[in-house]
Amino acid sequence: MTTTTYTQAQLAAQPIGYWARETAHLTIAGLRAALAQDHLTQPHWWTLNHIAGSPGTWKRAALTAKLAPYDDQHTDFETVYDDLTARGWLTETNGTLTLTDTGEAGRQRAHDRNAKIHTRMREGIDDTAYAATIDTLRRMVANLGGNGDLP
Repeated sequence: MTTTTYTQAQLAAQPIGYWARETAHLTIAGLRAALAQDHLTQPHWWTLNHIAGSPGTWKRAALTAKLAPYDDQHTDFETVYDDLTARGWLTETNGTLTLTDTGEAGRQRAHDRNAKIHTRMREGIDDTAYAATIDTLRRMVANLGGNGDLP
């Protein structure tokens, strides 16, 4: 971890694209490595979290429509749902996806591993600074014509 202190002028002169890309690359790589310990991908993780967050409401097409915009690897979500079902992590009744106890246990393991990555990333950064960073990036996205709303 770096402890070098820079002036506001030095920091303001930095290229945001480099720092945003490098942060995203390292964060995503860390999360993907943590998920891979349970043979999961990010789409597996998103699926488990959404189903756990709104039990009894997700059907395949609706969940795919919700998750696809966040996917940078053009995932076949049907394969993800089938894989989680084959593992016994999901069941499907009348088209509705439900997390099993085994699936919840796997989701919790993945959550705990991901939390370690987030904790490491935020070392020395309080909630105020983190929120200001997110708000700044969110506003930059909106200024450049992207969706600045929170996911």
